[in-house]
Amino acid sequence: MDLGVFLAVIAAAAMHAGWNAILKIRLDPFIAMVLVNAVCGVIALPFALWFGLPELHVWPWILASVVLHLCYYLTLTEAYRLADMGQVYPVARGSAPLMTTLVSLAVLGEPIDLQGFLGVLLIAVGIVTIAWRRSGQHFDPRALRLALICGVSITAYSLVDGLGARTAVNPHLYTSWLFVVDSLLIIAVALLWKGPAALRPAAAFIGPGFAGGAMSLAAYWICIWAMTKAPIGLVSAVRESSVLFGAVIAVVVLREPLRANRVAAAGLIVAGLVLIKLH
Repeated sequence: MDLGVFLAVIAAAAMHAGWNAILKIRLDPFIAMVLVNAVCGVIALPFALWFGLPELHVWPWILASVVLHLCYYLTLTEAYRLADMGQVYPVARGSAPLMTTLVSLAVLGEPIDLQGFLGVLLIAVGIVTIAWRRSGQHFDPRALRLALICGVSITAYSLVDGLGARTAVNPHLYTSWLFVVDSLLIIAVALLWKGPAALRPAAAFIGPGFAGGAMSLAAYWICIWAMTKAPIGLVSAVRESSVLFGAVIAVVVLREPLRANRVAAAGLIVAGLVLIKLH
């Protein structure tokens, strides 16, 4: 992975953790997710119109991705309703890079050698370690199940978007239309499921929503571009270093407790990143 691509994905990881923290504002997590994604669609629309419509063979990838993203949104926001960000976020994100790498190796035949795989493994172990709880501390089993399902959806949409962007040739065209269609779907689901009245409280959080949407858009746009320049599994693993930034946000901003396991996990994740960068 080139240094420029590596640093870009690290920046995307920081922004990804930032917009996830936005979901913990004083607003229903799903409605906050709708707000963030609506902003993404608004920002992406001018770019989509500039690039023009994707070719027909690209649309199945976009449609598959938005369905998988919807599964991700629903499971993540419901898990956040049941448990702290510091628990849910590492489990959801930590399970994804290892699964993504294994699938990309077995199915796509992507060129990841032992050193790169060890780097991914260290990151995955480090991420899950952040969520470790001492005996007697409660982690709602429903939140755990939702976080794991969320991890599967992350794996699936990462692979779909990496392949879809490569199929489209222009990753920016693919990504802009992905965000537009994605925002339309989640707004439609919210209106049908929650009703218009449930969306009104979001109007009081336009500022944080715009910040979260801008970070979400930039973070994933960078990652999709990176997956056309480097193996999908490696990009996915580096992206999930966002849990380091998420842990800092959870402690400093959300006032969740700092535990020794988070410090140890940070060391594992950094070691994994070093192996991947030296790959």
